[in-house]
Amino acid sequence: MKNEILSNLDNPGKLERLYREDKLTFKREFSALYPELKDNLLITFWKERLAPASEEISWGSSKDLLFVILVSLVAGIIAKVPAMFQIDEEWFYPRNIGFIIFPALSAYFAWKNNLSAGKILGIVGTMLAGLIFINSLPGIVDESDTLLLSCIHLGLFLWSILGFAFVGQIQNDDEKRLRYLKYNGDLVVITTLIVIAGIIMTGITIGLFSLIGLKIEKFYFEYVVVFGLPAAPIVGTYLIQANPQLVGKVSPVIAKIFSPLVLVMLVIYLIAMIYSGKDPYNDREFLLVFNALLIGVMAIIFFSVAETSRTKNQVEIWILLLLSVVTIVVNGIALSAILFRISEWGITPNRAAVLGGNVLILVNLLLVAVNLFKAMSKKGDITGVGKAIAFYLPIYCVWTVVVTFIFPLAFGFK
Repeated sequence: MKNEILSNLDNPGKLERLYREDKLTFKREFSALYPELKDNLLITFWKERLAPASEEISWGSSKDLLFVILVSLVAGIIAKVPAMFQIDEEWFYPRNIGFIIFPALSAYFAWKNNLSAGKILGIVGTMLAGLIFINSLPGIVDESDTLLLSCIHLGLFLWSILGFAFVGQIQNDDEKRLRYLKYNGDLVVITTLIVIAGIIMTGITIGLFSLIGLKIEKFYFEYVVVFGLPAAPIVGTYLIQANPQLVGKVSPVIAKIFSPLVLVMLVIYLIAMIYSGKDPYNDREFLLVFNALLIGVMAIIFFSVAETSRTKNQVEIWILLLLSVVTIVVNGIALSAILFRISEWGITPNRAAVLGGNVLILVNLLLVAVNLFKAMSKKGDITGVGKAIAFYLPIYCVWTVVVTFIFPLAFGFK
């Protein structure tokens, strides 16, 4: 390797190929050669390129920290509203849990992206409309299908508004929309780590105080945990925005590991389903689990594409294509089961919502599979897959609006 580097000092393309073929050896031999060749401009460039990224965590400016602390406190106060105003928790949280986190995160990105006053007013106005609407609906979630559907899809609607604050515009911007998906994957990783650390701290704290005869469980959960849980994704967002390298290498690894594992699991599951005699046509609970599986696998595909939108690794493309095809099969089974149940027992809010969602997912998966096939057969580029996903995200947003705001009225609050 050393001799090859020396003989190709004026050949940037060959140096790049050597680096890609064996990165560790290239770095080691290059480091040994650098003192002799440091006057060479190309070598200086490679020195900077191979320099390890700073391991220090950036905490941003004091202004950034203050803003994050303030929005975290506001989120915690919203979570404490039932206790402060003696509101029934079973009534409050299903309707308003999304308003604990999403407004805070939207405010953070609106501030960081310097959104115009008009866009900020649009975000605030849309969230207020959702807040007023969901809290005006009659009934409780255990007795009203349309209310339950509205509460679930309101969270997805607020997630869409957060996406607008992240992207900063309504116009199609494929790269920013894919970055938003990547941000969500990174946020899941960092928030999980923060929550695990919080659980460990909670156990140690309660255990230490119990040793001296003080029972602090009630106070700790009512104030520390209630404020800490909403703060976790907010602090996590701040950390990954200030330190892109923090989990930037973890999410792609997770995507690469889980994509083939999920593919194998899905194939085995479909075979086991046939032998078990279970089917989603006559078993409602099984159909719900089947659809939850479908959404989870689709999310893995989308996050994997977001992580590999710039790579040309054929193995990864093959895995994603096979996973998309198997997921289309799962979607087809679920869709046929829903149509069967509608033909047998009629339309209901739940069946209508699941039918619409499955049709949207099927079309999106077909677009993704077609573009993956083009990339695999060298008739297209992997970026086409990202564009198919990015283009389709607003369509999901429109569907959340329909289910959240129109379904309760269309079905008479059933």
